[in-house]
Amino acid sequence: MKIGLISGEFPPMPGGVGDYTRRLAERIQAQGHDVHILSRAGSTSEGLKISAVRNWGPGCLPAIRDWTRRQAFDLVNLQYQTAAYDMSPFIHFLPRAIDAPLVATFHDLRYPYLFPKAGPLRNWIVRRLAQTSAGVIATNQEDDLRLSHLPTRRLIPIGSNIPRADDRERSARPSADSDAFVIGHFGFVSALKGVEHLIEAIAKLRAQGLDLRLLFIGGRSNAAGSRADLAFQSALDERIRQLELGGAVTWTGYLPDEAVASRLRAVDLMALPYADGASYRRGSLMAAIENGCAILTTEPAVEVETFAHGCNLWLVAPGSAEALERAIRHLMNDRRQLKRLRIGAAHLRSQFDWDAIARETIVFFRTLI
Repeated sequence: MKIGLISGEFPPMPGGVGDYTRRLAERIQAQGHDVHILSRAGSTSEGLKISAVRNWGPGCLPAIRDWTRRQAFDLVNLQYQTAAYDMSPFIHFLPRAIDAPLVATFHDLRYPYLFPKAGPLRNWIVRRLAQTSAGVIATNQEDDLRLSHLPTRRLIPIGSNIPRADDRERSARPSADSDAFVIGHFGFVSALKGVEHLIEAIAKLRAQGLDLRLLFIGGRSNAAGSRADLAFQSALDERIRQLELGGAVTWTGYLPDEAVASRLRAVDLMALPYADGASYRRGSLMAAIENGCAILTTEPAVEVETFAHGCNLWLVAPGSAEALERAIRHLMNDRRQLKRLRIGAAHLRSQFDWDAIARETIVFFRTLI
């Protein structure tokens, strides 16, 4: 098949959807298909054919239509996440603007900004994209439930954008004091990540005399991050200062994938207290699973059969510094439980294997052509 993949972001621009698109394209191409990428200017890849649009404004639709006609694709796959397209509404009208069948992969179903008080129109425009597409892929159970009225859909999870570190790797801890208990957090920082509660929990535990360190792994924000995210990060910095945690908190900044993986393996516990619960949509969770981390996270908003408390994840209620405090104290005192969580996370890896994801995607594409 000749397949076009469209993504609002693509490496070297940081962002989970761009990394997903690159890895999916590489695996599909390795399975014998002709893959072309369309993204924003500055996107690069050594092994993939890449074209660019100027922006995601009204001019993107004729530009994409011309690209699909020149390439004569069998199918076009849109990687959909509102923020990746600069909150533009125009990409939602793409299925009717091109001749090839379009599959929309929904990385989330959050609504775009249209104009003040747009209200129900924002919901309608996302539903329109789903309903006019030839097929839809949900990457998580929450969105699959919301798309359940559509007859042609498939749940296919994302894989880890971070490779597995060498099993011997145990470096890059944030403190010269090797006796400290190191908690890690990976991923961009925003209100949805729940890290403000983690900060409060760590401050209370340190006040009780426990030697804790917090390592923020990777960049703080996406290049397409919103003003709300930047405001949240500023407020978080101020709270860290107020709690006098500066000496206990380390930010690595953006790192190459291999360096991220080594730091994931170096921490004692990965804390990912998502405000909306653990989900297949979270690339940071997939990276922690891929690297066999002991993971503390929050209860999923909907049932996820593969997530088992105490077996492969330690689950607490979202939005609670007290719940995080209790869980961290318990896990610090039960190293055998930490080991069980690492083993359980390693067993989950096969659920998110990239080659399997590519095969499932190709099978779904074939049913639509």
